[in-house]
Amino acid sequence: MTQTWLIRLLTHEYVALALRFYIGGLFIYASMYKIGYAAEFAETIASYRLVPYWAVNFLAVFMPWFELVCGVLLIVGFRAKSAVVLIGGMLVFFTAAVVINLLRDSPIPCGCFSSVEDPISWWTAVRDLVWGAMTVHIYFFDKILHLENHFTSRIQKIA
Repeated sequence: MTQTWLIRLLTHEYVALALRFYIGGLFIYASMYKIGYAAEFAETIASYRLVPYWAVNFLAVFMPWFELVCGVLLIVGFRAKSAVVLIGGMLVFFTAAVVINLLRDSPIPCGCFSSVEDPISWWTAVRDLVWGAMTVHIYFFDKILHLENHFTSRIQKIA
């Protein structure tokens, strides 16, 4: 009986909505500093030593804007499933980058929210995995407050 109640609570659409707002806001927040300080973010990307040198500047400019757009789409609920898949993919990549550099024993900052952070640790990888689990929850259980549903119902009324 209590397991059923707990499962219903954990899979409730309002939990998914709260997680959707949290992850969307998190990615918007993470993008803000990087957009304004792309050169510093480029140094952080280069310190991971995972992408070719010629791609560092492109990623330093592109990735924060990509994070911002995905975060906004997730919050407003427009193509939220697509946005959460993209965010989940970014989290997989971020987690892999952190784990690779932990195995290399590189004392580099995460670069997640600013360029001046504590060095990456196993807690950074665990945090990213928890956020990844949240994106999986959103993907499967998010059903309410989607902007695209509002437009779809209006179009169906007109037709």
